[in-house]
Order: sequence, then C-alpha cells, then structure tokens
Amino acid sequence: MAIRSGNRMIAEGAIAAGCRFFSGYPITPASEIYELMTERLTQRGDIAIGAPDEITALCYAVGVSQRGFKVMTATSGPGFCLMTETIQYAAITESPVVIALVQRLGPSTGGATQGAQGDILLAGFVGSGYVIPVFYPSNPIECYEVTVHAFNWAERLRTPVILLSDKEVAMTFESIDLSELKTIQPVDRKLFEPTNTPGQCGFVPYFFQNPEEVPDFSPVGGKYKVTITGSAHNKFGQLRKNDPETLELLAHLQKKIESRAMELTMVKSDIEPGAETLIISFGITARAALEAMGMARSRGQKVSLLQLLTLFPIPERKIASSLNNTKRVVVAEENLTGVYLSLIKHLLAGREIIGVNKIGRMITPAEILSAAGGPSE
Repeated sequence: MAIRSGNRMIAEGAIAAGCRFFSGYPITPASEIYELMTERLTQRGDIAIGAPDEITALCYAVGVSQRGFKVMTATSGPGFCLMTETIQYAAITESPVVIALVQRLGPSTGGATQGAQGDILLAGFVGSGYVIPVFYPSNPIECYEVTVHAFNWAERLRTPVILLSDKEVAMTFESIDLSELKTIQPVDRKLFEPTNTPGQCGFVPYFFQNPEEVPDFSPVGGKYKVTITGSAHNKFGQLRKNDPETLELLAHLQKKIESRAMELTMVKSDIEPGAETLIISFGITARAALEAMGMARSRGQKVSLLQLLTLFPIPERKIASSLNNTKRVVVAEENLTGVYLSLIKHLLAGREIIGVNKIGRMITPAEILSAAGGPSE
C-alpha cells in the first residue's frame, strides 16, 4: 500500500510510458506534476524545463517531439487557453504530445484552489473542428493507467492528446494498492523505413495511401528532410491552400482519429438488468455517482452506472448500448450548464434526462441519488 495523489500517479504514468521531456509553467492545481516530472526526469538524465509562460512550455514540448521524443506538459484552465494555437499546431504537424489539463473553478483566474469540471468543451473543441482525444481518470490508479494510454495514443496517431483531471482527483492523497496497477506496454511512433511504404519514392513527411492511415515519422535533423508548417500543406509539408491533396490531408487529421473511436473508448460500467435509471459521470464526480448507485441498490432501486474515461471522441456506441430500457438518465458534472450532457442529449431521446450540476464544492452522492429517484437522506 502507498499514499499517492492523482498528480503523482500522472507523473509516474508518464515515466512508465517513456516520457523523456517535460516543459511547464507552474499553476495550481497542476504544479505538482511540474515538480514531480522535473525530479523524476532529471534523476535518469532526461530533461525538464521551466518555461517563461504556457505558450512557450508547449512550444518547447512540440519541438522536442519533432525530434522524436515522448513529451508532456501540464497546466490548468488559464494556461490551457494560452496553449490553444500551439495545440492546433501540434495537430496539423502531427506532433505527438500529452497535455495534462487539471481543471479548477473558472472563468479566467477563477478559484485557483477550488475544483470544477468546466473545461470539458474547451478541451473537446480545442482542435478548431478537428477531434483531439480527451481522457479523464477519476482516481490515482486510473491516473497512472490512463496516462500511459494517453501517451500510447499520441504516438500511434501522431496527435496531441488531452489528459483531463480536476483539483480533487489531482491533489487528494489517498491509500492505494500499487499491485493493482496494470502493466501497459508503451507504444512508440512508427518510424519511416524505405521498404515499408509501397508507392512512396523517398521520404514524404505526411504520406498516406488512405486518409485513415498515420504517416511514418522521421525526426527533424535526422536522415531525411522534414518540412514543417502550421499552415495548410500538402504531403510534402509544402504550404498550399485548396488543392485536392491539401484538403485530403486536412480531412485525414479527422479521419485517422474518428475511424478509431471504438478503440479509443475507455469506460467502466456497472449495468443492472432491468434498471430504470442510468447515471453517467466522469472524474471526481464519478466517484460520488458510484456511491450513489450503491446507496440506491441498498434501498431496492435498480440503478446502473456508466463512468466515462474517454470523453472525446464521444463514445456514442457505448453510451447507446448502456441505455437498454432505462426510463431515466442522470448526468452529473461539476459545472453550471451541463456541458457534456449538451453533447450527448441526442443519444438519450425518449427518456427523462436530469442534469446534476453545481459549482463551488463537489457534487454529493445524496444529490445524485435524489436525481435518480431515491430519497437523498
């Protein structure tokens, strides 16, 4: 047994995944990741850099990624807002990077030491019309495992990946059994070899034969010439606008991810046959939802739970398959407007839909239980 926080287990997961470089700017409640990554990376001769601001932090990371290393940064809502252009730059240049976004109460500087779940749409739509994978663990064990998966998907798909957390998951220290940690094999991006790309003459930085493929990688400054631009470009990396090849490449940025939506989907579900109510939640609120489900069942109610570890691409098939014949769906999230519910409401048609929403403190199991049709006390 050990006492660990979510932030610490994110750092340990990054190390296990093979992260070699971290750059960041301190911001509550993500600063512990900065501190731990600096300690762990320098211990083994790798690099951690403090940047003058969040824009620079992510630019450093993307540049090192383009040299072929696994990289990471961590921030909270205000810093993530500054990173948005560089996240899109990483997407269009197909540069793998993991960005940990530890949510706090917003907007703007907001409540730096108060948790929230208000950055879900910010993370999910940061790609300016192109989907970027977003994962969201709820406890230290999940923080470790989901972080490794985040790195693996960044490498497989050559894409930025957002690792959501919240102040409570990130900064709460709790007792965990380290033997429960799953061994997840790290994945490296596929390197270009002249013999493994039929139809290609020499190295073409963004070559693919169908839009769902992920181009082979070659590092900047390596054996082959690599042309990189954040502007719309063709497969050679040359700036273009509306020619067919460039439009095909832009569509590829979307298709390589959406075609793997089922593979990217991670959920935990406890579906009770005949349940009239399904609770959907994520992050720290999923833990309250789990307790609420137990309370309901102890009182004879049939209640199911779907915890989402993948928020984007939206796991539509898994949500739909979990509904069965439920009459009521409760979506609990720590924000005022039910931002994630607004994205999945079309999947819940024909059922009573209840959002449990608040800010300033965590949603309680009793509040979720009340929404699920049971007495709150």
